[in-house]
Amino acid sequence: MSFGQGGPSWGPGESGTPDWAALADQSASRTRRKRWLMIGGGALATAAVAAIVATAVIKTDKDDTSASGGKNASQLPSATDLPSQTAEPEPSFSAVQPPPPPDPKDYISDVKKDRAPVSADAFFPGKQLKMGDRGYAKGATNQTATCAATTQGALGSILAGNGCDQVIRATYSRGGVAVTIGLAVFETEAQAKKAAQQASGSIASLSGAGVPTFCRGGAVCRRTANSYGRYAYFAISGFTNGKSVTKADKNVFTAGNDLTDFTFRQIRHRGEVQASAAATAPAT
Repeated sequence: MSFGQGGPSWGPGESGTPDWAALADQSASRTRRKRWLMIGGGALATAAVAAIVATAVIKTDKDDTSASGGKNASQLPSATDLPSQTAEPEPSFSAVQPPPPPDPKDYISDVKKDRAPVSADAFFPGKQLKMGDRGYAKGATNQTATCAATTQGALGSILAGNGCDQVIRATYSRGGVAVTIGLAVFETEAQAKKAAQQASGSIASLSGAGVPTFCRGGAVCRRTANSYGRYAYFAISGFTNGKSVTKADKNVFTAGNDLTDFTFRQIRHRGEVQASAAATAPAT
């Protein structure tokens, strides 16, 4: 018996009820086959797309390589092969330090370097001296190699004992006050410094050229002693009328200070001139 053409036939001994479990298994099997076919097809499509993309990337790389001269990354120049960023040479500096400028004091501290003329006009030029608003008239000057003859008291033996070469004296006056400066010349700074430190007695005042005798015959006068380089300089200051000096006589102190300051500047200037000449002299 059949139920319509093409329908299933049932053999003898089978009941007239369809086997629903078998039918369900068959339906599930067909569904699984369709699903695998779809998955397999999708995988193949994905693989095909990936292959196309990879081919396009490779093609692009080949095109880029051709555009850059046909070299790959391994063929590019290394950093050491590249030219430097600048063609200008870098400045170079000598490691040798230039010698320091000459010290002016060196040129008035030793007779071997102090070669400028030693004379009254070299240290006490002109006829007048101006210190601030104070003017002093220059009187007599004197220069001698007999150092002791220019002193009073023990100063003569002190100068001789320290190797004094010569003494230059100059007198200046202003308003009844006179000052005599005695510049003692030695070979070394040490000799001059020792003579000034040991000073006792005084330089003898020098009269003449309009200045009367002063600071003689027991009058009290102001005395000072200093040194700079190989020069010791001594001053005696007092009144030209023979009056003794007291601490209240500021004009005497001012005059003495002016003349000792001027003498120091002259000695220092002597060193500066010689040092400057040495600095600008051509190398030999």
